[in-house]
Amino acid sequence: MDEGKMDENEWGYHGEGNKSLVVAHAQRCVVLRFLKFPPNRKKTSEEIFQHLQNIVDFGKNVMKEFLGENYVHCGEVVQLPLDFVKQLCLKIQCERPESRCDKDLDTLSGYALCLPNLARLQTYHFAEHRPILCVEIKPKCGFIPFSSDVTHEMKHKVCRYCMHQHLKVATGKWKQISKYCPLDLYSGNKQRMYFALKSLLQEAQNNLKIFKNGELIYGCKDARSPVADWSELAHHLKPFFFPSNGLASGPHCTRAVIRELVRVITRVLLSGSDKGRAGALRSGPGLWGPPVCEASPFSRSLRCQGKNTPERSGLPKGCLLYKTLQVQMLDLLDIEGLYPLYRRVERYLEEFPEERKTLQIDGPYDEAFYQRLLDLSTEDDGTVAFALTKVQQYRVAMTAKDCSIMIALSPCLQDASSDQRPIVPSSRSRFAFSVSVLDLDLKPYESIPHQYKLDGKIVNYYLKTVHAKDATVMSARFKESEDCTLVLHKV
Repeated sequence: MDEGKMDENEWGYHGEGNKSLVVAHAQRCVVLRFLKFPPNRKKTSEEIFQHLQNIVDFGKNVMKEFLGENYVHCGEVVQLPLDFVKQLCLKIQCERPESRCDKDLDTLSGYALCLPNLARLQTYHFAEHRPILCVEIKPKCGFIPFSSDVTHEMKHKVCRYCMHQHLKVATGKWKQISKYCPLDLYSGNKQRMYFALKSLLQEAQNNLKIFKNGELIYGCKDARSPVADWSELAHHLKPFFFPSNGLASGPHCTRAVIRELVRVITRVLLSGSDKGRAGALRSGPGLWGPPVCEASPFSRSLRCQGKNTPERSGLPKGCLLYKTLQVQMLDLLDIEGLYPLYRRVERYLEEFPEERKTLQIDGPYDEAFYQRLLDLSTEDDGTVAFALTKVQQYRVAMTAKDCSIMIALSPCLQDASSDQRPIVPSSRSRFAFSVSVLDLDLKPYESIPHQYKLDGKIVNYYLKTVHAKDATVMSARFKESEDCTLVLHKV
């Protein structure tokens, strides 16, 4: 990319999260990622450069090691003309969701991350004339806490995602509660995975997006977004899954197309052999929490029918979901057990502030940082070193809990027999595919107090509302029998 010849008209708004905004080039398969900040918070150009370089280093030296190099794209830091950045900011402002406009794009440093556009081009260089379908999934945390430090018994029964849904709907973040439960997706059981993916398609929230040739065709920006339209989605997807056009339109067609999409995504998620070192984190089945979340609608419906939920079939060790789950399980103590250790590090830094750099809290994220993450001991020896290791592991685990998986599908050509790319079949077609991971910025050290407070808020709200309501319903079932009289007859 020639930074000296930049034209804002060649770039378009692609999307944004809480801390960064992405624009995509109209012809070339690249994106630029800019940092965002509140209007009153300014950083120097040097600080922004180092922030972006830390993102690159963390991806290369840590997440690539855990997940495998084919899945992780680190990109590079580039410096752009300030005039181009300012004009680009003006051009895309009207396309930004209102809920994201509380932060401004960094227009002062000129630094950005240049990355491949994974919505158009994945690890493999598909021919440009071939259509590309991309599905982006944010699967969230796939296990229930197993730590003995957990004080609320409910956290050993209901997953964080299902609990958080109730608070998000109550505060207006989303219109209705999703039926999606991460434990169903991570179970490896196809029946549960199908249900999880269909639930995401019904209520996408910010956990699912679908792109066609780089353009967003399905997704939810915020609570004001219109209700998901499966028939419109099926219209976009039908040429991919039923290319001969032998399927009539209507509800039957829509269901058939959605079913094909779900099956193909499931097959892709269960595939993979890219070598990563996440297997080194496995510390035995004793650390697994319950295999089923009690709040999962899938589990509840089976319980109502008097059936047991199918437990984990087990994820193949080479697949990305398995590797992601292993990294998530670096959260060995839960935030309740972790927070006192964070306070121990904080007290040490208050006394010796010059040690912050030595402790590598703000980087560098190098091989030495990675090696310390492999210490899975939970025996607290009272040292700052132990506390720091658990804090760093927690930050990496939270990163894995919030990452996104991008699946690219491209219809195979007739002469694809010599194609070395992985292939996934559907009923009427075959797809070359690749899988990548997005959103791998290390979670900030300073966010730990917020996470601790948020955890308490989520659990307390769930206990006060949902669990209390369930208990009321249960007691009402037996209320009419409270006034009955037991009569004993002499025999």
